[in-house]
Amino acid sequence: MNNKYAANKEECVILQNEEFVQKLVSVTGKDGVSVNEPMSAHTSFKIGGPADIMTYPENSTQLGNIIRECIKSNMPFMVMGNGTNLLVSDKGIRGVVIKIYDNMSAFNVENETIELDAGILVSKASKLALEYSLTGLEFAEGIPGTVGGAVTMNAGAYTGEMCMVVYQTEYMDREGNIKTITGDEHCFSYRNSVIQKSKGIVLRTKLKLHKGDSQKIKEQMDEFNFKRRDKQPLEWPSAGSVFKRPQGYFVGKLIDDSGLRGFGIGGAKISDKHSGFIINSGGATCKDVLDLIKHIQKTVDEKFRVQLEPELRIIGDFN
Repeated sequence: MNNKYAANKEECVILQNEEFVQKLVSVTGKDGVSVNEPMSAHTSFKIGGPADIMTYPENSTQLGNIIRECIKSNMPFMVMGNGTNLLVSDKGIRGVVIKIYDNMSAFNVENETIELDAGILVSKASKLALEYSLTGLEFAEGIPGTVGGAVTMNAGAYTGEMCMVVYQTEYMDREGNIKTITGDEHCFSYRNSVIQKSKGIVLRTKLKLHKGDSQKIKEQMDEFNFKRRDKQPLEWPSAGSVFKRPQGYFVGKLIDDSGLRGFGIGGAKISDKHSGFIINSGGATCKDVLDLIKHIQKTVDEKFRVQLEPELRIIGDFN
């Protein structure tokens, strides 16, 4: 366990609760818990202050036990995957962050169905589909997040969304109870699902795909990858597309036509390559990004009367 406690004890009183920390250690082992963990090391934006406590469950049993310990101790908690869609406060996160990426990554392929644990990267899932000549998941090749996050927010790119392939999902509610939903019970909509609305935690999901030609599948994946490398600022830290797409518009064009391409505040900058992305050009803070988001929203609204809604998750201590 990492015992580096925060210098400001008033802000991180929770870290003095050794009894609670030891309860978590009893669930995951000493290597499964760290304290005062910098979130900048766990997000693709490379931004964020310390989480009071971070845990790394290896399976759904440990995950459930961690959640139940948090509930019993009235401890706030959140679950994260690969951190590719997160903007974390400069003050960090109070309570417990449960990170499932790198763990909970088992899978099983049977006929045209792939069953995946929540911690598997979506890009790895698409490669599994290719390996077994299954089509339908080509769009997910370049999505950087985990399966759990992708199902929760109905992630998508180019021609597809997760709702097109997800058949069944097992998830945990906020009380630690495990539930299973099938088909329309997911209530998928644009970047949303019943799991997200209820703040559930995906454990595993089943994707229903179809037999296809492996060469054609690979060609489609290669085409999508080329487009991403050509049009997206993958060489810079970012959290992907910042805003949800408003009906009838393209976010990048709205920002371009507002004269904002390349505009920056502090270390946060609108990408010269794709105006729908905000990049960390060096030393960006959460405040820099939030100020830039607000400036974009205000400018686009004044010019086009279009309200842009953030797609990334903004979390942490903003008090």
